[in-house]
Amino acid sequence: MSFKSLKIGKHTIEHPIVQGGMGLGISWDKLAGTVSKEGGLGVISAVGTGYYENNKHSKKDINSRPFDAQNFYSSEGLKAIVKNTRKICENKPVGVNILYAINDYGRVVKDACEAGVDIIITGAGLPTNMPEFTEGYPDVALVPIVSSAKALKIICKRWKQRYDRLPDAIVVEGPLSGGHQGFTYEQCAQEEYQLENLIGPIKEEIKAWGDFPLIAAGGVWDKEDIQKLMALGADGVQMGTRFIGTHECDAAPEFKEILLDAKEEDIKLLKSPVGYPARGVRTNLIELVDKKEGPAIRCISNCVAPCHRGQEAKAVGYCIADRLSDAYFGKKETGLFFTGSNGYKLQEIISVKELINKLVNGEDS
Repeated sequence: MSFKSLKIGKHTIEHPIVQGGMGLGISWDKLAGTVSKEGGLGVISAVGTGYYENNKHSKKDINSRPFDAQNFYSSEGLKAIVKNTRKICENKPVGVNILYAINDYGRVVKDACEAGVDIIITGAGLPTNMPEFTEGYPDVALVPIVSSAKALKIICKRWKQRYDRLPDAIVVEGPLSGGHQGFTYEQCAQEEYQLENLIGPIKEEIKAWGDFPLIAAGGVWDKEDIQKLMALGADGVQMGTRFIGTHECDAAPEFKEILLDAKEEDIKLLKSPVGYPARGVRTNLIELVDKKEGPAIRCISNCVAPCHRGQEAKAVGYCIADRLSDAYFGKKETGLFFTGSNGYKLQEIISVKELINKLVNGEDS
């Protein structure tokens, strides 16, 4: 079975493979640029762009951490990442992932449009006002992430009423993905919320509004998984974790080592200041947090609205912005290392070109 190309708005992706946006700094210019160059859709994460090129794009920092949302989500940092991604990808389509739960969401979406991205993907909440911030950029495709037919219905209804537009595609994310989940702890384990059982009802909801692609995400690992999901009605897939195991991934070598060393039982759902369960590797940080001996929480970056300026971080026991930045810098003792449920399957680091070849043609290719 050969895969068809994937059309998202006015943009055509040669292989129907979207690289998941992984923040902070795991998918920036090197990874996203190379994935797009090799025929997938490379996706930049908008999280923590003030850290790009060692805080060069943060106008104000405290002890080397970007201060407040306008520096943590640096306009200049995002524009520099997009510019460098373009140099790598030879002008093929490029996406950016912008979490709805962040502070300054609207401003970051406008920054992404000004920077010249082709596709904006948004999850971590229902982005009912997303089109408002892309006015004047009709060619920018909008792709919300949903985990139920009900969520899609709400988005379509609001977008149609307010902006007379519909999503250019949607990502349906099941509970095996890395990072934050759109489900409760209990739902993550229940059969009805597994990805393969979400696709059918959401596909039906799409038909009520027209026709746009469904991209399946969460626990996708190889060509066989892609074929199974497409047989269920998906038009493409989104994959994050497997791309960490590439030379071009922007993550620190230590981040990749954590995953290479992880066993299946090390990958757990963790509590997060964002209010949703998050999947990652149980490391030294989590042991410290459980003993209430985690690093100090100061809320320098003011990164996500649900954290209420550090209140939830204190309740959970760690600051997500600081711990993700430690992971980006390769600090194994205090970093937070997100991964999908299949992260333990990573055995080696290969090139993006080789990985996409395996995904399209099979593991032995």
